[in-house]
Amino acid sequence: MRSGAKVAVVGGVFVLFAGGVGYGAHNVLGGGDDGGGTESRSGVTKKSGPPSTEEIRTTAEDFLAAWASGKAPVAAQLTNNAAEAEPTLVSFRDAAHVSGVTVKQGTPVGAKVPFTVSATVSYEGASKPWTYSSELTVVRGLTTGRPLVDWAPSVVHPQLDKQEQLKTGPAATPPIKAVDRRGRELTKEKYPSLGPVLDQLRQKYGDESGGKAGVELVISPPSGADTTLLTLSEGEPGKLRTTLDADVQAAAEKAVKRHSEASVVAIKPSTGEIRAVANNRKDGFNAALGGQQAPGSTMKIVTAALLLDKGLVAADRKAECPKNAMYQGRTFHNLGHFDIPDGTFTQSFARSCNTAFVKLIDDVHDDAALAKLARDTFGIGLDWNTGVQTFDGSVPEGSGGEAAAQYIGQGTVQMNALTVASVAATAKNGGFEQPVIVPRSLDDRELATADRQLSGSVWRQLRDMMRATAQWGSGAQAMAGVPGDKGAKTGSAEVDGQATSNSWFAGFAGDLAAAAVVQSGGHGGDAAGPLVASVLKAG
Repeated sequence: MRSGAKVAVVGGVFVLFAGGVGYGAHNVLGGGDDGGGTESRSGVTKKSGPPSTEEIRTTAEDFLAAWASGKAPVAAQLTNNAAEAEPTLVSFRDAAHVSGVTVKQGTPVGAKVPFTVSATVSYEGASKPWTYSSELTVVRGLTTGRPLVDWAPSVVHPQLDKQEQLKTGPAATPPIKAVDRRGRELTKEKYPSLGPVLDQLRQKYGDESGGKAGVELVISPPSGADTTLLTLSEGEPGKLRTTLDADVQAAAEKAVKRHSEASVVAIKPSTGEIRAVANNRKDGFNAALGGQQAPGSTMKIVTAALLLDKGLVAADRKAECPKNAMYQGRTFHNLGHFDIPDGTFTQSFARSCNTAFVKLIDDVHDDAALAKLARDTFGIGLDWNTGVQTFDGSVPEGSGGEAAAQYIGQGTVQMNALTVASVAATAKNGGFEQPVIVPRSLDDRELATADRQLSGSVWRQLRDMMRATAQWGSGAQAMAGVPGDKGAKTGSAEVDGQATSNSWFAGFAGDLAAAAVVQSGGHGGDAAGPLVASVLKAG
C-alpha cells in the first residue's frame, strides 16, 4: 500500500476517503497526455501496449482519491486531457457545491473501472445526500506511455456531456405539477417517457404556472432545458394542464417496452391534441417527437392522396402492381416480389405495393407535387408550435430515382412517430390540425395551418383504403383486436448499415390516431403494429 493514501478494503472493493490523501509518485509525473503532458523522463523507457491490471487499478485509485479530496488539478493531470478535465472537476466542487465526497472503487472489468460516489450537496442552508454510479477507462498515454484516465465528462457523472456543467442553486423556473386532460398528475416516476417532455414544459411554462422555485442540482447545457439530478428544496409547484391522457400514456409506456429502440405517439384527429408520447431507447433520446427517419410505406398515405387528387387513380379503379418496376435506372420491387394481377388501387394500397406507386410518377408531371401536397395539406415541414421541441417532418422536392424513393417513404423523406401519427390523423379527420401538448389558450401561440383540406372525394377514398388495410390488408393481424371504425397503414424502411428494416405502423380507431416505429423491427405489421393497436385500444 502506498504511503499516505487512505484506502480501505470494504467488501472486496477499494474505498477512497477525501482529506489528507497522498498520491503515488509513479503516476504523478507531469501533465495529462495531450492535455499539457510531458514526455517520460530521460533514461526511463516509455511503455507501450494496453495498461496492465495493476496499472489500471492504481491509476483509477490515484485519480479517484485526488478527485474525492477536491484536488482537481492533480486529478486532471492523471487524465489524457487535463485541459478539459480540470474545469469540469473544479465545477463539481465550486459550481455544484458538492462536499464530503467518498468514492467506492469497484473491481475493474478489463480497462474499465466502476465506482460509486457518495457525497453531500449544500446550498444556502439546504443540504441533501447524493449517491450515484459511474465508470472510467484507463488507457496508455500516446505521448508519455503512462497509464491515464481516458477523459470524458461522463466520468464525473454518467449523464454529463461535453459543454455541459453541474450546477446547484435556485431552479431556473418553478416546478410544475403537470396534469392530464382530466386533472390526473403526470410524473416522471410513473411515466418515464415523459421525463424530457416535462423538463421542457417546466422550462417554458414554469414561470406562468404560479409556482415558486426551489433549489436543485442540475446538468446545465449551453442551450435547452436543465436536467434535474437532485432536488434540495422542492419549492412550490404550479399546476400545468396538458392534452395528454393518463390511460393512453400508460398503455404507450407499456407498449414500447416490448421492443428496444421503439417510439409511439397518439393524437386526437379532430383537435390535434397529443394524448401520449412514449419511447424505449438506450440513449434516452425523445425520438417520438424529435427523431428524423425515413417512414417507409406509411408515406403512401400522403402519396395516395396526391395520386387521388390528380385523378390518376381511384380506390376502385384497376392499378398495375407488377413484381418489379424500373424508374430512372433504379429497380423497385414489392416485399417478397409479390404482384397483384388485375387488382384495384385499394388492393395495392392495402397490401403496400411499391410498384403501383412508382409506375405513376411520370404521370404526375411535377417533381415538386409530393412535397407541396405534404406541406400544404398534411402540414409536414411547417413550424409546429406544440408546446415542446419537435421535428415536424421534411419532404424535399425530388427528381429521378430519388423521387421514386420518396413516393414509397424512402430516400430524403424524414419523419418520426409524431409526424406519421399526424398524417394518419389528417387522413381520418379530412384536414390537418396541428398537434399540441398544451392548450393554445395557455400562451396564445400561433399554430401552423395547412393551406387546404383534403377534398371530400379524396378524403373518403383515402380513409376507406386505410380501413381496408386494417380489415384485410397488411395491417389486419395487428389491428384484429381493435374495436369500432378503424384504419391502418404498414411500413418498413430500409436503412444503410442495418440488416433489418425499421418497422413503421400508423392507424386510427374512433377519434384517436397513433403511429409507432421500431428500429430494426422488420415488417410494419409485425413489430410496430401491435404497439399502435395497444394504444388505440386504450383510447
